[in-house]
Amino acid sequence: MEPVLEVDAIVTRFESAAIHDGVSFSIARGQLVALIGGSGTGKSVLLKEMIGLLRPTAGRIRMLGTDVCKAGAADMNALRHRFGMLFQDGALFSSLTVAENIALPLREHAQLDDATIAALVGLKLSLVGLDRDSCSKTPAQLSGGMRKRVALARALALEPEILFLDEPTSGLDPIGARAFDRLIRTLTDSLGLTVFMVTHDLDTLFSIVDRAIALAGGRVIADGPLASVTGLDHPWIRQYFSTRSPQLQGAA
Repeated sequence: MEPVLEVDAIVTRFESAAIHDGVSFSIARGQLVALIGGSGTGKSVLLKEMIGLLRPTAGRIRMLGTDVCKAGAADMNALRHRFGMLFQDGALFSSLTVAENIALPLREHAQLDDATIAALVGLKLSLVGLDRDSCSKTPAQLSGGMRKRVALARALALEPEILFLDEPTSGLDPIGARAFDRLIRTLTDSLGLTVFMVTHDLDTLFSIVDRAIALAGGRVIADGPLASVTGLDHPWIRQYFSTRSPQLQGAA
């Protein structure tokens, strides 16, 4: 089966600083994959390159058959219909209501009447566990967990094939973070989504992820199921996973 995402020999340099030095991996449809790595390893930079917000210095990224690094505006606009993005802080528009935030991609990219958009907004809210009472609220009136769910509903508005998540549980309390994890896993399985997330949350990794990709020194140092990644004899891997006890790892 052809991969839905291919990252091939990506090199990223900012002035004299080398961030990526030949990063390569591919992702099959339906996988929930986590990208991990220490601070400054370029996880979020790579994510932005994958969705076309940044251009790498060299290499190729293909998403759903489109070369993201060479695609023009029209091709990228068409591709954006097929993926959704949840930014770390949710990136909701503070001046818009919940309903208006979720409706925004529908108004920009779909030719739909107001009644249909309103129905779809309600459907997306229900998918993420919120009711229509939230529609008239502004982001400032929501808890951190609710803002994440609204941002997720917006990312799902156009029924994407691929969902990108940047630190999805960042800023949430442990109970809210685990509830959000379960939501992501449920949506992945029920909607047949391919999910690519940047995370540092060990509980997320051990509870819902199919596969982990670890970056260090500008390269991929590990790629596979968590059991194989945690077993790698590498200083960063040992340090990163040492904070989670063997008992908890076995339980997960």
